[in-house]
Amino acid sequence: MHGPSSLNEPPDPAPDESVTTALTLFNLTLPLHPATLHQRYQELLVTWHPHRYANLTNNPTRYMQMYKKGEAMTKEIQAAYRVLKEWMDNQEGTPLSS
Repeated sequence: MHGPSSLNEPPDPAPDESVTTALTLFNLTLPLHPATLHQRYQELLVTWHPHRYANLTNNPTRYMQMYKKGEAMTKEIQAAYRVLKEWMDNQEGTPLSS
């Protein structure tokens, strides 16, 4: 057989919807490097940390709205990070770049 598919290794398994959503939240693309993922995770946590909003407004109602949004985003970021880490751990057996 002389077709190009016989010379190439099979492509990496396509990520499922949760991985795609997490990549979108982190604004990252494949291939994914662990150091890049961790750096982006830290940046997002700093950006969305709920206490960050304490000095942005003197209005207690507005502060609590922003605080709750920060809490929700922090939880979403942490969940997305777990999804991406788990997906990367499962990909270790496949031929990804080292």
